[in-house]
Order: sequence, then C-alpha cells, then structure tokens
Amino acid sequence: MNIAIASGKGGTGKTTLAVNLAYFLATSGQAVQYLDCDVEEPNGHLFLQPVMSYRAPALVMVPRIIEEKCTFCGECSAKCQFNALVSLPSIPPLVFPGLCHGCGLCTHVCRKGAIREDMRQIGRVEQGTGIADIIFVHGVLDVGEAMAVPLIKHVKGCSKDNRVRITDAPPGTACPLVAAIGDADIVVMVTEPTPFGLHDLSIAVAVAEKLDIPLGLVINREREKFQPLEKYIRDHRMEVIARIPEDRRIAECYSRGEIIIEALPEYRPLFNELAINIGKTFGKSVTGYKP
Repeated sequence: MNIAIASGKGGTGKTTLAVNLAYFLATSGQAVQYLDCDVEEPNGHLFLQPVMSYRAPALVMVPRIIEEKCTFCGECSAKCQFNALVSLPSIPPLVFPGLCHGCGLCTHVCRKGAIREDMRQIGRVEQGTGIADIIFVHGVLDVGEAMAVPLIKHVKGCSKDNRVRITDAPPGTACPLVAAIGDADIVVMVTEPTPFGLHDLSIAVAVAEKLDIPLGLVINREREKFQPLEKYIRDHRMEVIARIPEDRRIAECYSRGEIIIEALPEYRPLFNELAINIGKTFGKSVTGYKP
C-alpha cells in the first residue's frame, strides 16, 4: 500500500505526521518504507535517523546540438513543450538544461540526427535503514536546480512492493506534488484550521480529485473547530480521519527531532485510529496494533 502524505502549503505538519505514521506502523509489525519526495527541503532523516548505505547521483538526459549537422529547421524547439530549446535564424538551437525534462522527444523529431543526449546531474539519491528498521530513501536536489520532478522520479524508482510505503510529498500544488502522489493508493491531506490553510487545501484537494485518488483529511494544531473549514468539509463530503490538537509539547518534540509517539506515548492511540481510518478509506487494513 502506498500512502502519500501531502499538504497545500508548507508548515502544516505534513512531515511530522509522515514520520510518526511510519514509525507507528513499523512498531506495530508492518514492514515500512519511507520515501521523502520533498527533495528541495528533505528533513525526514532528522527524525528517522537512517544509516545511509547507498548514495548515487541522480542524472537526467539533456540534448546537445551537433552543429555541423543542424539545418536550423526549428522543428526541435517547436515540439519542445518546456521551452528548453529555442531556435533563432541561421544558428543552431540554444539549449536551456534547467528547463529540460529529459523526455528525448527532440532527438526523435530531428531528421538530420543533429541532436544527441548527454547526462547531467541534478542531485543525489540516498538510501539506508532508520529506526524500527524503516527502509529510508530521499532525494537531495542540487543548489540552483529548478526541476524537482526528475529527482522525485528517481526516488520513487527505489520503492519496494513488499512494504507499506509512506511517501512524504512536497508541499504545494505544482508538478512536484503530482509526480509524488500520482501512483498513491490514498492521499492523506494535512491542513491547519486557518484561512490560509483552507485556501491552499482547496487547491490541493482539487489536484487529488483530478487524479482520482482516495482522499483523507487530517486537521493539525486544532484548538476549536474552524467553521469555514468545517463547512468546506461538509460541502465536499470529505472524510476527516484524524484531528490533532494544538500542543506545545509536540512543537518541542519536533524542534528536537524526536518521534512524538515515542516522547509522548499518549498520542499513540491517535495514530492507531489514523491507521485504522486510512484502511477504512482505502478498504484495506494497514495495522494490526491494538491500543
């Protein structure tokens, strides 16, 4: 089962929920893999403390123009959907590697064979084993790189089918989110009961609905019910699978890189309920733990 943890904005508690759910399942008898797809700011390793046993550069293919073969027809730039190639009169096309998605289309449309592909590093992928025998994988995007999607695909390429996968998706609603959650069995959307949280939640939910993925909602840092959010939940018939109260102790645990359910055992039943509700939403049990 692939459980994606996502949010419409940063700072909602997405990673906090992801690492604690992974730890809870791992200590409840499940084989768990944690994929940190927030490659621009990965921080799951601060909590799961993996010992890295494998590191490899993440490479993408980028076009290189063979000038002596180029006829300046402009076909390659016309077909590139990402504007990574720009054709000007009487000179070979200009290549912008930072915009290239490595799809290889330009090499196929060039009838003169004037384009070949070279490798370019955009970051690195690291794997290891964390606490509770959690198999850990994350990507680290190189400074200055703008394209997170190819690295996210590298991270997801390390997934294992024989484990419950917890995918920590990047925040927001752009292409990196789609790349991270596209194959998920269920998306757990984390929000906060504020106007900003509701605004970004509504956009992220629209993305998940377009992908036709089952969705569950977790409300974090809740003091009291925020009525505009409650109305949105009713209007969209959303399933609230957990409500986490505002608790300064949780913030203190986070700041120290601690697992909440280890430092504050009274929250373990809450994550048991969360796991049960995820299973109900998807129709498949993910835990055998009994509080």
